[in-house]
Amino acid sequence: MTQLTQPIATYRLQLQPGFPFAAAEGALPYIAGLGVSHVHLSPVLEAVPGSTHGYDVTDHAKVREELGGESGLRQLAARAREFGLGLILDIVPNHMSAAALHNRRLWDVLRAGPASPYASWFDIDWEGGDGRVLLPVLAGPLGAELDRLTVEGDVLRHGEQRFPLREGTAGLPLADLLDAQFYRLGWWRLARTELNYRRFFTIAELIGVRVEDEAVFAATHAKILELVADGVVDGLRVDHPDGLADPEAYLRRLNEATGGRWTVVEKILTGDERLQAGWAVAGTTGYDALRHIDGLFTDPEGTARLQDQYREFTAVSGDRGGRWEPTVRRAAYRVLTHELVAETEYLVRLAGRICASGGPELRDHAPWALRLALRELLVRVPVYRPYRFGAELVLPASAALEAKAAFPVPEESAAVDVVRDLALGKLGEDADRARFRTRFAQTSSALHAKSVEDTAFYRYTPLLSVNEVGGDPGRPSVDPADFHAFCTHLARDWPATGTVLSTHDTKRSAEVRARIAVLSECPQRWAELLDRLSDGPGAPAPDPHLAWVAWQTSVGLGGLPERERLEGALLKAVREAGLHTCWTEQDPGYEKAVSDFVAAGPGGEPAAHVREFTRETEAAARANSLGAALLHLTMPGVPDLYQGTEAEYAALVDPDNRRPVRFEAAALAEPGDKLRVTLAALRLRRELPAAFGESATYEPLTARGPRAGHCVAFSRSGEVVTAVTRLSLRLAEAGGWAGTELVLPDGRWVDVIGGERQFGGAVPLDELFAERPVALLRRAVRAGGAGPG
Repeated sequence: MTQLTQPIATYRLQLQPGFPFAAAEGALPYIAGLGVSHVHLSPVLEAVPGSTHGYDVTDHAKVREELGGESGLRQLAARAREFGLGLILDIVPNHMSAAALHNRRLWDVLRAGPASPYASWFDIDWEGGDGRVLLPVLAGPLGAELDRLTVEGDVLRHGEQRFPLREGTAGLPLADLLDAQFYRLGWWRLARTELNYRRFFTIAELIGVRVEDEAVFAATHAKILELVADGVVDGLRVDHPDGLADPEAYLRRLNEATGGRWTVVEKILTGDERLQAGWAVAGTTGYDALRHIDGLFTDPEGTARLQDQYREFTAVSGDRGGRWEPTVRRAAYRVLTHELVAETEYLVRLAGRICASGGPELRDHAPWALRLALRELLVRVPVYRPYRFGAELVLPASAALEAKAAFPVPEESAAVDVVRDLALGKLGEDADRARFRTRFAQTSSALHAKSVEDTAFYRYTPLLSVNEVGGDPGRPSVDPADFHAFCTHLARDWPATGTVLSTHDTKRSAEVRARIAVLSECPQRWAELLDRLSDGPGAPAPDPHLAWVAWQTSVGLGGLPERERLEGALLKAVREAGLHTCWTEQDPGYEKAVSDFVAAGPGGEPAAHVREFTRETEAAARANSLGAALLHLTMPGVPDLYQGTEAEYAALVDPDNRRPVRFEAAALAEPGDKLRVTLAALRLRRELPAAFGESATYEPLTARGPRAGHCVAFSRSGEVVTAVTRLSLRLAEAGGWAGTELVLPDGRWVDVIGGERQFGGAVPLDELFAERPVALLRRAVRAGGAGPG
């Protein structure tokens, strides 16, 4: 088995029953015409019937029949090879569907309990459930659902749901039968506090899988590895490694099993966090690159003014959305005391057991003290999860001191030291201690995702374009020096990492973010637009925060009155924020007010004001969009293009961003602006693979002159130069490039996006950017008369 070299670029397709392997096969001519080297497929293993995402795997041994089965996948791979394309596969090692009817391994565990040969597959705390697994699947309390429960043979039915019966229990009276099972049917609301299996984040419908067990790894990866060995699959994207017990060990085992195939992990890096050096992967899926690219097109001065306007307009303050860090902290407390209570209680029980069985120095820590210590330490973990190496950097002694301040009785605060030492692995390494350290890290990951991405991002909203997966609204801007430092780091340490701008998980596509980011350059014009919109006719917004979010979202869509799409995204936003309504306790009156406002405002006639605004700022939005696209396609790493985003593509949060797209090869012959840039960059990557490959170099180029800060440029391996315009609206207001120039490396350079213009030496930027706000140059003649490199 040979190791896969670095892909040129990948193209993500969202497979689903409405877009199976056969449809993907039909898109191959178009995808090949773009210039990518690999098609990146969403999960392909058997999943819950009708699933539009495939992350709810039900059988690791089968390729999903709804997509065309294994024969369909193999045919797609063979056809792709005819076009010079390989396949990259998204895999889901952390969790499976918890729907027993579809998951036969879980079915057997529910039937036979701990004696099942599959009991080791799942992270179940049997002791925490008194020997039974809580299944929170009932619409109401058990007593109210009894009349819907029936027995048919060895199966218990509840509506469309099916559950296995423990051997010998089918003839028992219903009450006795329910008590005799290895599971406990319960009201869905009990998942929050009493769930005793590890889940994916707070989703009880997905149960954690113990791939740290070698037998479980072998069973759950056999089909994937077979596809790799047979040449059907060339590389892998690993979903959510933070959920695994030991990501480093898992990735090492996977790397060995695949023979070193190109693999990237969906690892969200926070702030200045770097990917763990010991991980056997090519890098991340690229959210760290997204943050650095977007940050370049966010004006720090204007963002500060937007934050002031936001607080004034919405009247939010402090930890309810007025400031970023307090908002995150408040959200974390809420998630721990609401959505993740079951996970916290598991850790409390485990810590209590460790203390009770340990030496005298560990005794006499009350459960409430351990619970408070856990909560105060977890909310202070600044990254998604601490790892064995470097954990003390994210759980420093200063965090423990802050946590102790929350204790009403100082003497009880010693529990903080116990919890911290357990999380850092300082109190020995027996089974319980290892389990605590692992589960603390897994809970930290779930907490960070839910409190930041799924709560704080919807509560703190001065500029929606920076509220993106992997983003940092507390540090929304990235200056060119920091961008160059990041790219230099990638070129040196992770040259084959993935990079992205839009994915199936981004809350807004790159095009939408590009339009919204313009607001950071013109906060006063945004304020004036809001005044006009607020004074207009129609249903009022239920609250000013919702109005702010709705109108920024409308700007992102170019003012198009996409009522249904807007309403779906905004209802999701207010439920995730959890301030007026939420997923589990919806307020019908508030949500009706949201719908009415969307219909009368962003989805109605007032959207004409937004369309006028977006027309006036179209040039700046175009510069943002083209600049981000070109940086993404030429910076160090392997660019992944989400379906449709090679051209102008405006999408909101899922499921909006999983809508089908059209693949028309004819579009490649007459491309629009963004597609033209994409084609030029991808085809150059294919023609000059060494200039972008694992041994390629990255050299920042600095413009000189009064507007130098508005240009970001770099050279790849001395063969390619990328130059883009940033903060173009500010640039125009300042009078344009005004004598600013970029000194190119020695030789003659040809513009490959269009026009075949040639440049050399010190090039005035108004000349370089005369046709478009970006430039991609290829060396034509070396200094001294040598030919092309």
